[in-house]
Amino acid sequence: MKAFLKNYRQSPRKVRLVAELVRGKNVPAAITELDFLAKRASLPLKKLLLSAVANAHQKGVEKENLLIKELRVDKGVTMKRMMPAAMGSGHKINKRTSHVTIILCPK
Repeated sequence: MKAFLKNYRQSPRKVRLVAELVRGKNVPAAITELDFLAKRASLPLKKLLLSAVANAHQKGVEKENLLIKELRVDKGVTMKRMMPAAMGSGHKINKRTSHVTIILCPK
């Protein structure tokens, strides 16, 4: 039971902070944790987790019997932009993205 989130527009470093909190937990506890977490990445990760649960439900596995086996946050593409600076110069800005993979397994 897998689900993927590609090109999520937040840096992997920030998304990994949320991923560390729910990795290894059972699904109902992880959903509760993500509901009350005050980080921007918590809502997309919750939606991704619910998508993986729906994929597992199609195979006949209930939500209460699932654990988060793997939650991996990888680096996605980096969009390179310029910010105007003094005396006609410019500074480079990297807008980073993340690829998130979640794998659930039965207890």
